[in-house]
Amino acid sequence: MSSAAVSGHFGPKKALLDWKAKSQERADDVMTAAQWINEPLNNMLKGQNPCYQSEVDHILSNFFMARHLEDKDICNKQKEESRSPCEPVVVLSSPLNAQTKDKKSVDKGKKSITAEKQFSPAEPPEPVLPGCSAIGSVSLAVAKTGAKIQGIPLYKYIAALKNRKAPKQFHIPVSLVTLLSCGKASLGKLSLLEEVILIPQAGQRVKQIITMTLELQKEMMRIMNTSTKAGASQAMLCDSGVLAVTYERPEQPLDLITEACANFGLTLGTEIHLAVNCAAPELMDYSKGKYEVATGVLKSPDELLDMYQTLISRYPAVVALIDPFRREDIDQWEKLNNVLGDSCSLLSDITYKSKAPSLPGVRGHILKHIHETTVSDLIRITSNLQGSVLMGTTCSEPCSDDSLSDIAVGLGLDYVKLGGLSGAERMTKYNRLISIEEELAQQGILASNEKHPPPLFTEKPQEQSATAD
Repeated sequence: MSSAAVSGHFGPKKALLDWKAKSQERADDVMTAAQWINEPLNNMLKGQNPCYQSEVDHILSNFFMARHLEDKDICNKQKEESRSPCEPVVVLSSPLNAQTKDKKSVDKGKKSITAEKQFSPAEPPEPVLPGCSAIGSVSLAVAKTGAKIQGIPLYKYIAALKNRKAPKQFHIPVSLVTLLSCGKASLGKLSLLEEVILIPQAGQRVKQIITMTLELQKEMMRIMNTSTKAGASQAMLCDSGVLAVTYERPEQPLDLITEACANFGLTLGTEIHLAVNCAAPELMDYSKGKYEVATGVLKSPDELLDMYQTLISRYPAVVALIDPFRREDIDQWEKLNNVLGDSCSLLSDITYKSKAPSLPGVRGHILKHIHETTVSDLIRITSNLQGSVLMGTTCSEPCSDDSLSDIAVGLGLDYVKLGGLSGAERMTKYNRLISIEEELAQQGILASNEKHPPPLFTEKPQEQSATAD
């Protein structure tokens, strides 16, 4: 018998709900998932061979799709019933068309019209079906059972599923550790830096990375506690296991890290680099058509692009931006990539959009194992996007199951983002990664990467290799 759990995440818009509503939504999801597992899924999977992962996942996915279509049909019927039979269908003309009818208003408001043309409406959010976490959890439990039957660790089992047979050597994904957060949930005015993430030098063991990061965080705390500057920052430990810091400008947290590295004897931009998770889709104020990067500070997509350009030129150690824009701002993704060139990689979270076409300029993709995502789905997505996927965890709904580390190693990924260095939910994953690394080293099948592979550091591999030496 095997147990498994996957994270649940209800999307950024749900974060606006009050605590009681969110708790009730989680409870409904767990209750429905338990009902699915105990009744229909239990009956459907009786007699199935747990070593036939793709067949089991096919059954699970078909079951979920049937429930999804049922739910969609119910929602459509409710919408039809709520509409009055005598109620006329009103087609509203867009503000742009209304303005063009008045020549005077056109002459007076050319700038606003141009802005409206450039601002694209939001894509409809992906619906989260209550109970969907049962699918991902059962799929993972089946994979664990298959690994037990064959007498091998889960990471070797997943590697064999992906490659038809277990590879002769394994490598450990580089641990991307979240240092601090200045996102929307932090107490300060700044919202743009949801995560500032440490990228360690290539070739280090997981233990070394964790030890170095903890020492760096201690130095950051010392600087903040002893600072006499006006508007000195305050920090508190947030749910994601990182320091939530109160700042007003994006330069401030980056200056803090720069100072801490210098005091600690680390060369920022050589021994360590940084990635920034902007989480920009959560910052869009649709009533104004702009991103609220800090309280009261609004930026149009083009203004935000200029802001990134200035930030990267000032802090060249930042080599990756995650979700710098909404998916709808396609032109800005392409422009930013053209402006930054090879100095900074653009990454996109595809957890909810795994089948959507890649955005222009995007070199890497963040993928999380949540909801109805099966093990077979993970294998398919990482195979289709070979060399460009980073495995990540959810910040708002962490899960204590340590299987994510096995999954990242088994899929042969080069990077894994496990969050901060606090909380049992995250440390179990880091500890599992350490155990896998030690096990592979003892067996003599641990391969070492002396330089960072794509999608990070794609610009100058020769210089990077020299730096590692």
